[in-house]
Amino acid sequence: MKYGKRLREEIERTFPEWKGQFISYKKLKKQLKLINPRSKANNIIYRRWPRFATRRFLQVNNMRLIIGFTRLLDNELKKVNTFYVDKEEDYIIRLKELQIRAANLEDDEEEIKLKVQKDILNFHGEMVLLLNYSVLNFTGLIKIVKKHNKRTGKKFEFTSMPKAKAMQQPFFSTDLLYKLMKECEAMLGPLFLPREDAPL
Repeated sequence: MKYGKRLREEIERTFPEWKGQFISYKKLKKQLKLINPRSKANNIIYRRWPRFATRRFLQVNNMRLIIGFTRLLDNELKKVNTFYVDKEEDYIIRLKELQIRAANLEDDEEEIKLKVQKDILNFHGEMVLLLNYSVLNFTGLIKIVKKHNKRTGKKFEFTSMPKAKAMQQPFFSTDLLYKLMKECEAMLGPLFLPREDAPL
């Protein structure tokens, strides 16, 4: 099964409410197909153009299409990064709220304790989904860049940032997300384990 189809199925199954927040692999692939490919001899193969089109015109047009692809990919990355960072910020706030709720629980509030446990587990599940979101977008980015390199015969260059920074996209860096997940897991332990001084 092709990656684009697998990606669409995964999004529909796991992330229906985040559907528009992923790298648009299909749109990028369509834009990439407009670019004339290079042969093994590194010459551009002009298949779609009439014979009277000059070589210079074809080269300029191909460069315009490559720039269009690059801009589209930059915009897609901005979209994904904005969504990811917004989610992380939201998760920081929600974790603090859950920590306060868990710290203020009394031993005799069993029903409230169960509600807090459920909220923490659901919250942890959301963070796992965001981690999966990061992996899917990273995979999509790598695959589309490989397709670009194969089609154009050149390594992809990010226009809006230096190459070193391009690989430091916020959605690539999951350190904060892992930290939040660990803090969430640390909260669950005391809620599920009986206290040592509690009567049997």
